[in-house]
Amino acid sequence: MARSSTDPMRGRLSLMPDQLRDEMRKARKASGMVWARLAREAGFGEAYLRNVENGNRSVTVAVATAYDRVLRTGGTFAAALHETGSTIDKNVPWDQPGGLTVLAELLNGSSVDRRGFLSAGAALSVSASSWSKALERIRTARTPVPLPDGPALLTHVNARLDHLRHLDDELGSGEVCQLARDELSLIVRLITSGRYDEATVGRLHSTASEAARQVAWSAFDQGRPGIAQRFFDGSLRASAEARDPISGAYALSFAAIQCYSTPGQAGRAVSLLEAAQEQVRRKATPRMHAMLAARIARALSKTGAKKECAHQLGIARAALDKGRHDYDPQTLYWVDYGEIEMIAGSSALQLGDPAEAVRRFEAAMQASYPGDVEYPRSNAIYLARAAEAHLAMHDLDAAVANARHASRCLGSVDSARSASELKGLREQLATHTSHTAVREFLEVG
Repeated sequence: MARSSTDPMRGRLSLMPDQLRDEMRKARKASGMVWARLAREAGFGEAYLRNVENGNRSVTVAVATAYDRVLRTGGTFAAALHETGSTIDKNVPWDQPGGLTVLAELLNGSSVDRRGFLSAGAALSVSASSWSKALERIRTARTPVPLPDGPALLTHVNARLDHLRHLDDELGSGEVCQLARDELSLIVRLITSGRYDEATVGRLHSTASEAARQVAWSAFDQGRPGIAQRFFDGSLRASAEARDPISGAYALSFAAIQCYSTPGQAGRAVSLLEAAQEQVRRKATPRMHAMLAARIARALSKTGAKKECAHQLGIARAALDKGRHDYDPQTLYWVDYGEIEMIAGSSALQLGDPAEAVRRFEAAMQASYPGDVEYPRSNAIYLARAAEAHLAMHDLDAAVANARHASRCLGSVDSARSASELKGLREQLATHTSHTAVREFLEVG
């Protein structure tokens, strides 16, 4: 059945799985095609296709494409499947074929974000649980293979990922998302090439985990939680296949930020971080433990748990006191006393103690936090919070000084998250326009 350009199905690509099945059923019935002919031309069993339409089987890319071809729907169903992200099924096995399937479909799918922050958080919890179970299963099923220095190409890919991390710090996530996707696509091609031994393939999966995390973090920073969640899931799958809990724990630490940045999801963030801690308890360096404890503290501050928050910050500081380690992951270059104190300041502000927040932010500066040069995106967020703390203490001059500094940091940074933080500060300052400095800042920035 050919469809005209005025057909109502055109443009209706944002369908949920049940809606998609309904549309497929309507198209089959409208064509007048009997089940036997549809099954024969589609290349599937009749019973199988009936189960797909009835919801007893998943709508796969192959089935959606077959319906489009046989019913002449112009790619509508395959496009709808990509739009909903439903190709990434929670029932895809947590093994190498399943992980590669998920990564490939992520790379080939749409960049349209259809999942909200709340549903993304719930999906992240499922992924974290599956990741933990997969690591336990792999740990008992196989003996880890020592990972020697890999091929030069892998070294180059890791170097480029390191460059992207710093590019994200300095310029924001705008360009990084696509660049990280390109790196992930290359890594998946290397894994599936069949050219490398088991040890090198394991390293490639670890690298894929970090590349997927970078895509996820960039998507979140640009306000696209559904895409972020799906790439976080891909990162965890690659981590499990690599038998590398460190890369997965690192991904979860960023997924936790997505959760605790969503109202009502801070408890979920704590659970993600505790899952990460459990998997790396006897494997991580003190710097990794410091980072996870600090992130837990931040999540706890969102729940109002003041004592527990302070306890985790103490753990983070004590871990940093143990110094650097030869085996510190390259990804933890940013974890230092300045960062921990910035997190402490944010937590104090969240817990309603602006004076302590100001003290912690000042302590971060005294620890030579290199925000202006190396981390302008993060520095803008922290400065906006410092301004908010000064505002709560009725020190408008200090609030404006920090707000101006934050605005300068964002001058060359592409980050929806940072821009939102500064927008919120401007809204708070708007009630103080009788103050000259405030008024001038709001007028010219």
